[in-house]
Amino acid sequence: MASCKDVLELARGEIGYCESPAGSNKTKYGIWFGLNGQPWCMMFLQWLFHQADAAALLPVKTASCGTMMRAAQAAGLWVTGGYRPGDLVIYDFPGGAATDHCGIVETAEAETLTAIEGNTAEGNDANGGMVMRRSRSLRLVAGAVRPRYEEEEEETVVRYAHLSDIPAKFRSVIEALMNAGVIQGDGSDPAGNGDVIDLSHDQVRLLVFAYRGGAFDARLKAAGLEPAVK
Repeated sequence: MASCKDVLELARGEIGYCESPAGSNKTKYGIWFGLNGQPWCMMFLQWLFHQADAAALLPVKTASCGTMMRAAQAAGLWVTGGYRPGDLVIYDFPGGAATDHCGIVETAEAETLTAIEGNTAEGNDANGGMVMRRSRSLRLVAGAVRPRYEEEEEETVVRYAHLSDIPAKFRSVIEALMNAGVIQGDGSDPAGNGDVIDLSHDQVRLLVFAYRGGAFDARLKAAGLEPAVK
């Protein structure tokens, strides 16, 4: 099960992504969800948790902020204060519906919070077409979903010296990134795969999450390899 840190790192990697063409609501998140061309702030959050192997932490798979709120309330996952990093915040903007928009909390202060949000922009809070980091007043917050992330425990850092040391479920991705030149070994093995790469377990997971999101597709294509996002 993924940690809060995993999901937030993945979200940060998406900052700057834009729908294409502008004003279309067409995104990779909508393609994945099966509702391309529709408002996508909640689909962005659903995509993040799917990419982080954490979809089971959410009470429902939905593109609706209202449906997510009600499912979280029924599951005992709804909070209305004391917001924390990793909470899925739902906003109620003046003059709109009761649930207008959403994001994932990065930091929270006494009167404001900062979240990473999909389908927003300066001047168009809830349908702006971009993934951005936004700071907002708590007066605009209806509440938040609090997933039950795995416990963040201090432990000895696990490191992998060679490709063969990496868990099988991640190994093919890391090998593809080595073959594409994204990961460089120390040159100790002329054949390549025996090189010392010395990656921590957290580094491996973040590389795999970024790979699944298409972050390395250009490098993979340039090396004649299959991209992650078709």
